Amino acid sequence: MSHDYTRRAGYPDARTGVGAAIVLLALMVAIEIADGPHPHYIGLLTAPPLLVAAFAFWMPVVIMGLSCAVIATLFGLLDPVGFRESSVVCVGAILVVTGIAVAVSVVRQRQLDRFAEVSRLASIAQQAVLRPIGPQVGSLAVAARYVSASAEADIGGDLYEAIDTQYGVRLIIGDVRGKGLDAVRLASVVLGSYRHVGYERADLRAIVADLDRAVARSVGYEDFVTAALLEERGGTLTVVNCGHPAPMLLRRGEVITLDPPAAAPPLGFMPVVQPRVERLEPGDRLLLYTDGLAEARRDGEFFPIRERAWALLGHGTVSDGLASLENALVEWVHGVLDDDIALVLLEYTGSEIEVSSTTPSWEVGDAAR
Repeated sequence: MSHDYTRRAGYPDARTGVGAAIVLLALMVAIEIADGPHPHYIGLLTAPPLLVAAFAFWMPVVIMGLSCAVIATLFGLLDPVGFRESSVVCVGAILVVTGIAVAVSVVRQRQLDRFAEVSRLASIAQQAVLRPIGPQVGSLAVAARYVSASAEADIGGDLYEAIDTQYGVRLIIGDVRGKGLDAVRLASVVLGSYRHVGYERADLRAIVADLDRAVARSVGYEDFVTAALLEERGGTLTVVNCGHPAPMLLRRGEVITLDPPAAAPPLGFMPVVQPRVERLEPGDRLLLYTDGLAEARRDGEFFPIRERAWALLGHGTVSDGLASLENALVEWVHGVLDDDIALVLLEYTGSEIEVSSTTPSWEVGDAAR
């Protein structure tokens, strides 16, 4: 379900080690030049141990340091000017720097181990929140993917769910403001509430009100969750949107953006939503996504999802379509994504059993009141 794409750059501590080695290299060049008319540049051998420490465990650092010390000693002995005092200083400096590099390597490895453990636990928590959905929910074929920005990136708060209820198939896709475990915690609050009220409420607007209260109880003043909720009932699609990117309807080569009749704020800001209703045809596909897709860019240009949606998503199974979209997106950004992305692709396969009513749930809610 999830795929990681590593940024084309080292860890920050690795970059620090490389920078330190470059600074040391420049310093030793300056010292050697100031050494007189016959510099031997032995001091440059202090740089390799730090370079190795930026990327390797402590043992290769020790081997590299001792090798550099031996080379420096040999160069000093073979120096036609004689084994100068500066040569002794350089050999000693290499040994000292090697000791420092070993300490740096050990500390760096411990930090990376802690980072890997925290990331693993966070990923487990996120997977527990985002349970698998599909491949068939009611009359909808469903596929979902979670695309991580990079192996180093914080986990995000993107969320999705699909449930089959007495009011039809209901889906939610959302995006929590922020990242990390706090975002996952809030995503779990939203999904936990949705998995309860989604079965109980006849009106999508009532579900929105319940989710808004759940978010408001769980976050600070500036926190919020964008979300789009959908319901398919006997071929009638109802969509309500709380500040989220509008779903895309793919039909016979056309791409229709299902913008809401009126804009509404995200969950947490008391949204008042107006439903949009569409009649589905067998074979219609719907793409739900978070803003990581809309904001993916290369050289200042955004990924042209609307222009390429049908070519990427209109053929094969829904799972094939999402795989094509993910591959095209990663290729577009050269493997570097700035934000995690949740993707859900649906296909309306038609009702196998005639339902007793095709009235959208929001109209049912109005009649009940």
